[in-house]
Amino acid sequence: MGEVRKLQKKLRQIENLEIKISLTPEERFKISRKAELRSRLAELQLQLSGPQQTLGIVGDGKKEKMKRQVEDAPEALPSQTPPASKILKGEEKSKAQTTPAPPARQRETGGGVEMARQQERTEMARVSDQCMSGGCLASAHLDTVPQQGQEGDESISLQASWEKAKFRLRLLEGHSDIVTCAVAVDNLVVSGSRDTTVKVWHVPTATEHKNLGGHTGGVTCLSTPPPEYCKKLAWVLSLSDKERFILSGSADCYVKIWALSIGQCVKSIYTFNSVTALCFVPEDDGYIITGSDGGKVQAWSWHTFENCQSINAHQEAVTCIQSQGPLVFSGSVEGGVSVWENQRTGRDPLKLLHHWGGQVTGCGGGPGGRLTLSPRGDKVLLAYGQAWIKILHWRTGMISRLTNHSSITGVTDCVHQTAGLLISSCYDLASGESMLNLFSVPQCRYLASLTWLQSSRILCFAAWTTGSGDHRWVTGGRDLVVWEQLPSSGKQRGDVTVRRDSRLDRFLESEGDTEDDEETDDLDDDDGGGDDEEKDWQSDSAEDGRAGSWFRCALQ
Repeated sequence: MGEVRKLQKKLRQIENLEIKISLTPEERFKISRKAELRSRLAELQLQLSGPQQTLGIVGDGKKEKMKRQVEDAPEALPSQTPPASKILKGEEKSKAQTTPAPPARQRETGGGVEMARQQERTEMARVSDQCMSGGCLASAHLDTVPQQGQEGDESISLQASWEKAKFRLRLLEGHSDIVTCAVAVDNLVVSGSRDTTVKVWHVPTATEHKNLGGHTGGVTCLSTPPPEYCKKLAWVLSLSDKERFILSGSADCYVKIWALSIGQCVKSIYTFNSVTALCFVPEDDGYIITGSDGGKVQAWSWHTFENCQSINAHQEAVTCIQSQGPLVFSGSVEGGVSVWENQRTGRDPLKLLHHWGGQVTGCGGGPGGRLTLSPRGDKVLLAYGQAWIKILHWRTGMISRLTNHSSITGVTDCVHQTAGLLISSCYDLASGESMLNLFSVPQCRYLASLTWLQSSRILCFAAWTTGSGDHRWVTGGRDLVVWEQLPSSGKQRGDVTVRRDSRLDRFLESEGDTEDDEETDDLDDDDGGGDDEEKDWQSDSAEDGRAGSWFRCALQ
């Protein structure tokens, strides 16, 4: 297992190196070994898994949480893919299942085939008692725990519908570097890139609509104020009341406000720090909330564009800020999550309600380098470059986790909730395959996985629905791709392969400690040898949490 973790660590480092603008000869050599390392890792995984079983390792390899039989994916039931509006309606009707009482653990009695079978049955039937906004976070294995009544029928129908989903993919070409952020506005997609530009794309024709140049550093984040707040600003600027605005943050320390119809920057706010995250809070007169590479959270008035508050909120760079009504959630590189309340005051509008450090969330100290979050009610879903999604109960600090990949080589970069769906990205370091996993909301039942040819790692994600309720998504990274949902009954073939991994039907329960959440991909030599090459990788590992991390590389 030690060699597996070393290879995993090296592949993570290579992924970080590949997005750097300039490389040293030593770094180029390490990247050239990517195929060799992947081949060796696949070989070791095969040896560990055996012909019939696969280790569902999502934490410390020394504490195996579960071993699952590899099962054939169930055949899709005949159904049509529902539009987003119908999916959401169906989810609202569904209620959380009653969680069965956890079975008592049985002691080993030195043999007994029947006892072993009973242990397996009880273990498979075990589900989490953590609930999410009225819906159970844990989903029992569909083939093991029978679902009853209307809810079970709806769940099976929803799963079968997504198994028949079809999407058309269209590549949006124009950026000369990686895409770090994307948002959707009406029939437009707006993307930001490390190439310092913000581009506006017309989705129906998949063409570039406008190129917004003005930043001198990489664009790190975007946000869209609601129409009613756009109308207020348009009135002040003597623009059409139908004008839409986009906020962009950059490593050049500026937040810029762009008018989409005229393609011009109408306001620039200098923040004195590299802007690494931002969001708009539609409360009172409106606020722009920004996060910096030094861990600072700042509030800016939408009415005067003046700074209202500056807080040293985190120890390291703020990587994500999201709002939910009057609440603001911020996450950082060290894995900390802060929850703020907007008090609607002119000065110091943000009041800290809770802060949970990386030791609680289990997201700090690893090579992921970027925490992304998605709030829902009193739960926050967290992704931090690991094989699972953490679920933080932000009022109590309780943690659960949802399996997003069946192997330790899985990397989760994005989580997003839309129209009754939880959509998470997943990238396999060993195979280089990227996919999107779909879960129902609020129950977090696994529905399906979507993959496509020549898929690349997804670093940002945005979603919206059309007037007819069909899904439209955009994924960004090395490529910027628009996903258009097609009628499942039509003759047109989709560009996406839909499959199910039954090992994702379950997730680990509430965690009593964070020991096995810590990144265990250390590079300590198991044999105590002094291999120079291994020491070289270890030296880079020390930098992985700083300048060598994904986040720092993306800012270069």
